[in-house]
Amino acid sequence: MTIADDLLRGPRGRRLCLSSVGAIDEAVSAAVFWLGHALDPHPGTLLRLFGDVDAAPDDPVFTEQDVAAAIGRADLASISADIARDALCDTVDHARYWQEPDGSDVVAALPAVREALVAVAERLVPVLPDPAALFTPQQWAVEWCAVAESGPVERAPAALLAQWTREQREAEERAWRERPKDPHANFSGEWWSAPYQLLSTRAEPMDALQLVEDSLGWQVATVIAVRGSGRILEIRTEADWAALCRAFPMEVTASRRHDWFRVTGHDGRWLIPDWERVAERWDAVHLTTLGYLSAATRRIDIDGEYASVIAGWGPDATIWLTDVAREADEPRRHWQRAHNENVWVPEDAETGPL
Repeated sequence: MTIADDLLRGPRGRRLCLSSVGAIDEAVSAAVFWLGHALDPHPGTLLRLFGDVDAAPDDPVFTEQDVAAAIGRADLASISADIARDALCDTVDHARYWQEPDGSDVVAALPAVREALVAVAERLVPVLPDPAALFTPQQWAVEWCAVAESGPVERAPAALLAQWTREQREAEERAWRERPKDPHANFSGEWWSAPYQLLSTRAEPMDALQLVEDSLGWQVATVIAVRGSGRILEIRTEADWAALCRAFPMEVTASRRHDWFRVTGHDGRWLIPDWERVAERWDAVHLTTLGYLSAATRRIDIDGEYASVIAGWGPDATIWLTDVAREADEPRRHWQRAHNENVWVPEDAETGPL
């Protein structure tokens, strides 16, 4: 199986492909917009010249075949590294683990559209930074505040993991008592599959700043150089995640049932890794970009009874489970985000923006 094949296996990879071709062809973007609006379970209201209405007789109508045909006519040679980067930011930004996939994700999964995206995926492989790249010791962490307000790099993961384990077990027991088993019921709660409180790093500062799921729109950030090594587990495929869940299972059926049903449409029993036990074997776990694109926001079968979801974990992110990561001997850097743009600029303490 090729990298292009892997990109099309997961919702995030398909969205990457669809966003890339839509960025270089207005016919594709228009077709995706209108079909996506029709298929989106939460389409909202379109703003039109004469007011807000849910539908209008003269709205264009597009089919699955129309979108596929438009993709087939697009000049894929126009997809550049910058366009692929913007599309990667888009697919991360639109990852949802607490509601149904949005209209564009639905369109990208349609059989004819998915087949048309094969050529797009093949075009993306040489212009994307290596999505299969493994962990490297030079890493970067981010705090969403000014340098003067930033704190020390987390050095007590064992205590955090112990607390997280207690809280997860209590939440699961409470959910079994208080929440209905009907997955359609209007309940929501924790949807993450890994402790977000732990130190998380990326191999590139811009990835740490831009490729953030469920962003809160931060305007300033402190970027911290981190070096770490040890026993690093690589999550490259859904099979790697499934194996981790089988080896260190923690059941979260009651606490994740309603959210993950909306995301995947699967009504069954759910597992995530028991991270406190994982830490006895591994110092850190790295999710490759390709692992994220092929496996996040989808059901991953563990066995005949259980499934899981990689949720709340960005591409090329490393989560540190033990105290082996150290802040590097270089100054922390202040970064500023341009207003209403996902563009970050570093600032030098003496000269200002670089």
